[in-house]
Amino acid sequence: MKVFFIRHGKDDNRYRGGWSKTDLIPEGKQQAKLLANYLKENNREYRIRRIISSDLPRAISTAQFISAELDLPIQREFQLREMNNGDLAGLLNDEALERYPGLFFSSLKMDERYPNGESPDDFFMRIKKWFDEFITKYKSTNDNIIVVTHGGVIEIIYHLVNGINWNNKSRTFKAANCSINILNTDTMKFEIENMTDFLTDSNSFINSGLSSR
Repeated sequence: MKVFFIRHGKDDNRYRGGWSKTDLIPEGKQQAKLLANYLKENNREYRIRRIISSDLPRAISTAQFISAELDLPIQREFQLREMNNGDLAGLLNDEALERYPGLFFSSLKMDERYPNGESPDDFFMRIKKWFDEFITKYKSTNDNIIVVTHGGVIEIIYHLVNGINWNNKSRTFKAANCSINILNTDTMKFEIENMTDFLTDSNSFINSGLSSR
């Protein structure tokens, strides 16, 4: 089985993300549309049979474009949400800086929670639990699966697969909006998707790829 981990399209970076209910901006919708078309054109090779998505609006909107092109339903999963940033979710950056000066994801101690939110440790354990259960449930199937989620979630899964300790102070990689990151569950390695021609045709679509290292 292959799992296509996809980060949602571009949202409004004037606002704090996390559990924000903000949706895709027009550029993000165009990214998602191009991605959906690409997946449809290549689905004879990809053989995608299931779509699972975070239930936050920016992920669901991205998944809906894919769902329409592949004619597959969306399975919404709360556990695939980005880090719960509590009271900061959806605040304008200027407002967040005024109300919570110096408070950022990278400034938290691993066991320190956002106000009414999660700590980095909480976030990591939530994603680890989801991933362990997901692999147990689906690894023996032949159905390739799309998982539409968030950059922080994909980063944690990358660390889990490659046996790298994860923390909130450093970034091993940053998944681009609407990037495709393919995990082969037979080898438990991420594969780089070669999309040079497609990227040349569209500057809006970026594939980061994740290499095992």
